[in-house]
Amino acid sequence: MSAGTYTPRPGAAPLPRMIAAQAALETRMLLRNGEQLLLTVVIPTLLLVLFSAVDIVDTGAGEPVDFLAPGILALAVMSTAFTGQAIATGFERRYGVLKRLGASPLPRWGLMAAKTLSVLVTEVLQIVLLTVIAFALGWSPEGSPFAVLLLLVLGTVVFSGLGLLMAGTLKAEATLAAANLVFLLLLVGGGVIVPLDRFPDAAQSVLGLLPISALSDGLRDVLQHGSAMPWGDAAILAVWSVVGLGAAARFFRWE
Repeated sequence: MSAGTYTPRPGAAPLPRMIAAQAALETRMLLRNGEQLLLTVVIPTLLLVLFSAVDIVDTGAGEPVDFLAPGILALAVMSTAFTGQAIATGFERRYGVLKRLGASPLPRWGLMAAKTLSVLVTEVLQIVLLTVIAFALGWSPEGSPFAVLLLLVLGTVVFSGLGLLMAGTLKAEATLAAANLVFLLLLVGGGVIVPLDRFPDAAQSVLGLLPISALSDGLRDVLQHGSAMPWGDAAILAVWSVVGLGAAARFFRWE
């Protein structure tokens, strides 16, 4: 045995390993949180099953699930990237967790990257579960998988930026109330379950510019109608992503 066999080697782990470890921790914490599971899994699943099985809302011609499934996928992205992340990050900020992590070897941008990876992993699990349920209900999707993937990524970027903006500027209790309120309002008025053409003409023009409306309508154009890439909806999401991420980077407070 050489003299240097057990010599300590202090120092930080490689950055990719730190980000992966933090992302795994963030994912485990999210999946163990009952409130987060309610938002990310239970509510979207119940809405998909209920409104597909019971004729409550007129979704137009065709099977209700063909209209509802794209909107529920959009809702799943919003629930994880926006509502869930805003609430969790807001309370981490309140309890000083972000401040302590900011003093660790993991850089602050690395922490944000880990949170984003956690959101993406959770969304994959959501989408797989909702897709399986939708197929069981008779869903017949069409269109390009690439277009669907691009819309989902854009939607994730948008809602992640807006969620971090809310969590980094409001108090934790205000974030909890505001995030849930926004979730409910966009669920009703974002074209997720109720088609936008059921609203007055003046309201349609405004609601159509919301990120949840652009995401749900874009997914519906592709998956229900087999359209090519809906560049109009993608452009709306791109604008919102720049606004959300830019504002979050500018105004996010770690303490």
